[in-house]
Amino acid sequence: MASEDLSAISGDWLKSLEVASSTGDTTSFVSHFLSDGWIRDLLCFSWNFRALSGQEQIRGFLSEVVDGKPRIGHSGLRDFKLDDHTVNAPSPFKLPGPQGIEGVQGAFTFTITKPAALGRGFFRLTQDADGKWKALTLFTNMRDLVGYEESLADQHGLYEDRKITWEEDVDARFRAIEADPTVLIVGGGQSGLMTAARLRRLGIRALIIEKNARVGDSWRQRNASSTFPKYIPKGKVANFLDSYAVDHELCIWLSSRVQSTPVYDSSSARWTVEVQRGDRTVFINPKHVVLATGSGSPRIPTWNGMDEFQGALYHSDLHKDAEQFRGKRVVVVGAGNASADICEDFVAHGAAEVTMVQRSATCVVSSSTAEQTHFNSPFPDGTPIEEYDFHANSMPHAFLLQLNLSGGVQHMKMLDKELHEALSKVGFNLTWELSPGSGEVGFEGFVLNRLTAGTMLDIGCGKLIIEGRVKIKQGQDISHLDKDGITFKDGSKLPADVIVLATGNEPIMKTARTLLGNEITEHLPPQVWGLDSEGELNQTYRPSGHPGLWFAVGGFSFSRFFSKHLGLQILARELGIA
Repeated sequence: MASEDLSAISGDWLKSLEVASSTGDTTSFVSHFLSDGWIRDLLCFSWNFRALSGQEQIRGFLSEVVDGKPRIGHSGLRDFKLDDHTVNAPSPFKLPGPQGIEGVQGAFTFTITKPAALGRGFFRLTQDADGKWKALTLFTNMRDLVGYEESLADQHGLYEDRKITWEEDVDARFRAIEADPTVLIVGGGQSGLMTAARLRRLGIRALIIEKNARVGDSWRQRNASSTFPKYIPKGKVANFLDSYAVDHELCIWLSSRVQSTPVYDSSSARWTVEVQRGDRTVFINPKHVVLATGSGSPRIPTWNGMDEFQGALYHSDLHKDAEQFRGKRVVVVGAGNASADICEDFVAHGAAEVTMVQRSATCVVSSSTAEQTHFNSPFPDGTPIEEYDFHANSMPHAFLLQLNLSGGVQHMKMLDKELHEALSKVGFNLTWELSPGSGEVGFEGFVLNRLTAGTMLDIGCGKLIIEGRVKIKQGQDISHLDKDGITFKDGSKLPADVIVLATGNEPIMKTARTLLGNEITEHLPPQVWGLDSEGELNQTYRPSGHPGLWFAVGGFSFSRFFSKHLGLQILARELGIA
């Protein structure tokens, strides 16, 4: 299809949609969707993240009354303009899977009346049975509040009469933040740092407290891997985070942690937080607390006899150096990413025997297939990462999983057919379902619902398993440990000098409960991360259910994109418009 036709189809549909939106005509607006079309809205029609499927759900959402008006009229989206000058300009698309869904996609900009804001959207149009172009998906995304746009420039200007240096300016700003932080961010990993950087660009005072002695230590202290130069090594990531904090002039207290249960005063809308900063105690009173504490503490099963085992026993989070166990018999309990990395490490450093205990089936994707289907950018080299993030997040999560269920996973399995057959032949159990009979949602389903728990992105361990250099033991039922190793309920035994528990991490809410206490967490939804009934991530960069409490969770791509949305929500509350 010629580019002129793509623009004409997109322009006609968008112009008609704007008429419906600007006049508050819900019926007309909804008629622009396929009967099973989707809308994903981030902060444009409500101060939350919503994803709705089907004309009836969309109509119901937009018809809800807000301040005496239907939601569509209250928000007042208008001034729709095709985004013709970016890589997300109108183009053809074809979705993977046997249905062969194809059509026209593209980005557009718009304004929001209430609150006064700027937005950017993305549409995917296909033809209905009558040949009319309708929305398969529509993404509406708030970019900035008018008058409070995120500053992209260096915030330092020419100092009047040169009476102040840059160092003095930064020091004064840090002292102001420390005296009265609007936001306290607990955790200085990628999520906490990016959230603080966003808040600074929006003019909001944010203080980070980090338990480690140096920014990046959460990465620096991980076990080594041999993936360089294909993947970024842990030390390089750690150093990047350290430099990021410096470059963005973020106010951070290192070697600091929350000392006692924070208290929220609803009358003043402020927290009282006791922080142990090094060897002294400091009380601060932020309006907002952001928990950016990572994926949870180590999950350590309890079996009888653990204290009797005479070898080394530790959780995978504490794995540092396989070299010290050269010539030893190693058992790794668990069959996901951490287990695979650690088994490779032991083999590379000459362990006498390495056995992986698989307690449940694993979703395995080879690195080559992941690159082909997920990680290869659809855009030319040099495209701003913001364009990629915007495009990737324009797809509703639940719709993506529907595509997987209807053929997307079968396509990925076909690409890894030889790997999967060889793994199955040596007794390694595979799955693409979150639970038996629930349907094959594949790698994305595990990422979005379990933060990748239960997956193995294979970068070499699969070959070791197939060759027998990493042995597989099916071990759903561990009976106990003794001084020599592990005994299973069927009576079989695994002798070991080293046992590593690659058993995952506790739920994020358990960490939150430890920090916040029962009184607050009992009033929160039970889960952080994982998809809610509409397919949005529970409590993640969105309202938690408790005033002034937020969760910032996820890898670099999630933090990059959604830290902006968290900043906008906090800014709106500070302005009194949320």
